Amino acid sequence: MLGRMLDALAKDVAMDLGTANTLIYLKGKGVVLDEPSMISIDEDTGRVLAVGNEAKNLAGRHGRHMRIVRPLRDGVIHDIDIASQMIRQFLSLVFTRLPFSRPKMVIAVPTGVTSIEKRAVLEAADMAGAGRVHLIEEPMAAAIGNGLPVDQPMGHMVVDIGGGTTEVAVISMFTTVCSESLRVAGDRANLSIIDYVQHRHHMVISESLAEAIKMKIGSAIPLGKRLAVKIKGKDIFSGMIKTITVTDQEIHEVLKPQLKAMLEAVKRTLYKVPPDLASDLAINGIWLAGGGALLKGMPELLERVTGLSVKLTGEPLRSVAQGAGAVTERFDFYQHIFLN
Repeated sequence: MLGRMLDALAKDVAMDLGTANTLIYLKGKGVVLDEPSMISIDEDTGRVLAVGNEAKNLAGRHGRHMRIVRPLRDGVIHDIDIASQMIRQFLSLVFTRLPFSRPKMVIAVPTGVTSIEKRAVLEAADMAGAGRVHLIEEPMAAAIGNGLPVDQPMGHMVVDIGGGTTEVAVISMFTTVCSESLRVAGDRANLSIIDYVQHRHHMVISESLAEAIKMKIGSAIPLGKRLAVKIKGKDIFSGMIKTITVTDQEIHEVLKPQLKAMLEAVKRTLYKVPPDLASDLAINGIWLAGGGALLKGMPELLERVTGLSVKLTGEPLRSVAQGAGAVTERFDFYQHIFLN
């Protein structure tokens, strides 16, 4: 037992605290946790009942005395107390025993985070049992996670489409030269699909079903072949369960406003790029990360709009966590990128 605790003492932690999912990287081991950023709480006692996948599985199936909470909204902490409980529960899953001393932690945050929102992250991590906490920007973490030489005098552009935010940044010499942070991303797209199905087909569906529809038949550009999916939901008038068919054309139209906003953020960032770095981008192109990178046709859409080559990072869903984790492996080398 003492050996396990001493082992825990030596482990620094990195965290991608996302609106949709939380990933934890343990120094020397890699990504050891990837679960939904959700927690289930007993309304009467305040006791934590479930976290992550277990909490997600309870969504829509729980009783009156249970509350399912997502403590992050639009990429930032909305409820500090609940967020700290969620982080603590996740850490208890990672460590065989919670360490006696507080682990040093690196947490990735959106580029557009305010000072108040930064303090919320620091406070939640402190309440969860973290020691010294270092904040880094998500696009910087994604670049590092993909092995880009962020220390070199060469420009690299990253577009990270997560659940809560879309992050666009040009990076050079450990610095974010210019960036845009847009609170329009995967979750907003899911809600748009829910609204569309409700108003067009008079049916209520869950957010998880909306996500599944988006990834199965959704697209950033019109597809060459027609796709359709049958879905079941609750009729808003009769209350009965019914089945409808939704097509890729419908979902593409629903996603257009979000896609337009993301493209405008990319164009604004490119407009701000200094000439010397612009020539670098012509060579290096754009690196696409986050769950939104997996939407059909997203790389092709960005290429059409920008004229630059677009490449997916090695593991789009894990790039930020892997980059934050790489920082724990080389703290001294990356000390210039910390926000606090």
